[in-house]
Amino acid sequence: MPSASHIVPWFFLDFASLSTNHLRRTFFDNQPQTPTVKMSPKGKKPAKSAIDQVVAREYTIHMHKRLHGVTFKKRAPRAIKEIKAFATKAMGTTDVRVDPQLNKKVWEQGIKGVPYRLRIRISRRRNDEEDAKEKLYSYVQAVNVKNPKGLVTNVVEE
Repeated sequence: MPSASHIVPWFFLDFASLSTNHLRRTFFDNQPQTPTVKMSPKGKKPAKSAIDQVVAREYTIHMHKRLHGVTFKKRAPRAIKEIKAFATKAMGTTDVRVDPQLNKKVWEQGIKGVPYRLRIRISRRRNDEEDAKEKLYSYVQAVNVKNPKGLVTNVVEE
């Protein structure tokens, strides 16, 4: 046990000399190296043809979670915007067209009473217009089901 004369108060210590960088360096130098992953070089991807991209899928959209907290008088208009945003994300086209029957289904119970879930079919189609900005557009239709809860996404053959 050291005597009381050898104990130095903390305020007399030279903290610059107590650096632990040399300990850190030796600790991390002894650690196994993780293998590096080589990324593929950024380059042009081969262009996909529009023929391969024409497809139709059925989705269930949970409207209740998308409209949570939205003012009652803005729910049905917001529902249409959310359907368009969903179709844009799912199909990758900015041109989204909503079927009038789907619009009626959203507005069926009034501006406040949007259905909790909607079963919809989104078709990616070729745009035949001359001055079209995009080659493809998405067409969204309502699918009549008794209960849309628990249904999975299906690819539809047209």
